[in-house]
Order: sequence, then structure tokens, then C-alpha cells
Amino acid sequence: MTLLLIIWGVWSATKLSVDAVPDITNNQVQIFTTCPTLAGQEVEQLVTFPIEQSLANIPHIEEVRSISRFGLSVITVVFKDEVDIYFARQLINEKLKEAQEKIPNGIGTPELAPVSTGLGEVYQYIIHPTKGNESKYNAKDLRTMQDWIVARQLNGTPGIAEVNSFGGELKQYEVSINPNRLKAMGVSIPEIFTALEKNNQNTGGAYIDKKPNAYFIRGVGLVTSIEDVKNIAVKSTGGIPIFIKDVAEVKFGFATRYGAMTFNGEVDAVGGIVMMLKGENSSNVVNRIKEKLPTIQKSLPNDIVIEPYLDRTDLVKGQ
Repeated sequence: MTLLLIIWGVWSATKLSVDAVPDITNNQVQIFTTCPTLAGQEVEQLVTFPIEQSLANIPHIEEVRSISRFGLSVITVVFKDEVDIYFARQLINEKLKEAQEKIPNGIGTPELAPVSTGLGEVYQYIIHPTKGNESKYNAKDLRTMQDWIVARQLNGTPGIAEVNSFGGELKQYEVSINPNRLKAMGVSIPEIFTALEKNNQNTGGAYIDKKPNAYFIRGVGLVTSIEDVKNIAVKSTGGIPIFIKDVAEVKFGFATRYGAMTFNGEVDAVGGIVMMLKGENSSNVVNRIKEKLPTIQKSLPNDIVIEPYLDRTDLVKGQ
């Protein structure tokens, strides 16, 4: 019996989750709501308060606290330690559907934060061109690579909750309206919104059975280029269609920036932070990330490199 206990103890010791610092984060679930057009007071009245009222009757809650700022509502719900985190998220998710009915349409949609903690940042990196190729890529190109190549391949790695992107310019299609042309052609801004929304979707129908063939009915309307956006018809005046290109300039732009990421004093660095799933072994998670990085590196241009600057395993091994 003593020998079996020794063997079992040694085996258990190899499975211990050793980390750099103890994770003392309580058992909490966070709810984020983005409201880009609302001031702090309006966020509190129209978003935060209705959600808090809907959560009031959830059992096993110890504390509910919130922050309402310009364009953002953050609600933190703390449960008792014995409550399973996924059961707690299910209870909140059920109540959020009730809260959404109390929030005015178009203001914002509440979302649950990932299953991670304040010490979940286990791996941080930047992507940048090699020396001599700095002028070949701009901040928008680097951010696009981060979002569509690096982050997408890191997602799905066991033990990762999410990958957050920072820095650069978030690429988007921009329709820059010309007020003078709008007035001259009698077009309103709501008509622009409606035209863009209705002319950017696919539709499907039934099928026509012509023996021995069957023809499926399908309408393809998703825009795939700037030219497609320019040629969207807004309205017809006297039998003459008015297109988006007649009243606005369509181009590639970037989302409004509220900050920047720097590395070694260089502005417009682009990077990512990998968040670990709550309760995972950070060393194992980081090792899985490192195993995936060579494959991801092959997907990038030859003159773009992924450079880590925070690795949790360095802290664990340095203890």
C-alpha cells in the first residue's frame, strides 16, 4: 500500500499545474456591451441598469458590479466558488435574452467575456517586417495579417480562450458621403444605409425540376469589391438610377483609433495577446502555441516574422 501511494503521489506531482504566480481571480463572469454613440449616463440608464435588473434573481451570486463609460458597459458578476463557471455562464446567458428586450434596438448587444482570468495572458507577440522591408507593409497590412492569418490559426488550439489583436489599422470599406451631391440628387442618408444593407446579401429559393435535371434558384448579391459597392443603386429618379458612386466616394479605410501599440519606441506595431482558458496549465498551453507557430509562419510572407515578447514558460522555469 505504501509503494502504491508513493507511485500515485509521484504521478500526481507531474500533473500539477505550476505557474509563475497563483491565480486568485474569483469565480466571475463578465458582460460587455458596446454602445458607440452613447455617453456614460445613457449607457448606465439604457444598458447597464436593465441588465443588472435582469440578473438580480440568479442564485449563488455574491456580488454584481458595473462600469458605464462612453460607448461601453462592463458588468462583473461574482459567483460563489463552488459554482461551476459554465453553469454560471448558462444562467447569465438565459437572463441576457430577457435583458435584450429592455434595451432599445440598435444600441448594443450584450456579450459574455471569454472564459479566462486576469492572469490569462500567457503569450504575447508582435508581427513585423524583416530589416530592410519596413516600407513594404503599412499598419493596415500588418493588422490584416494578424486578424486573418495568425489569430485565425491560433484559434482552436486546446487551452486557448481567445486571441486579442492590438495595434495597426483595422481595415474596412468606407463610403464617404458628399453632402452637396446628396442634396442635389435628393438622396437621404437613411436611404444610403438601406441600399447598402439590402444589396449585400444572398437569397435562396426552391428548385425547378426538369427531368433529368434539377435547377436550384439562388440570388447572389454579396459585394466582393469596391466596384460592387459603387454600383449599388440607391433610388431611381425619373427612371434614372442613382448609384452609390454618384453621391459618395468608396474606398478602403480603417476603424476609428482610440490608441496605438508601440514596440521599442516604434509606432504602429501590430501584435496579439493569447488568453488562456481558466484552469488550464499555462506551460502546456504555451508549448502548444509554440508548436503551431512554425506552421503559421509559413503562411505569412517571407519578409514577415512573428516575434514573441512575453512567454509565461520563461517565468515558470525561472522560479
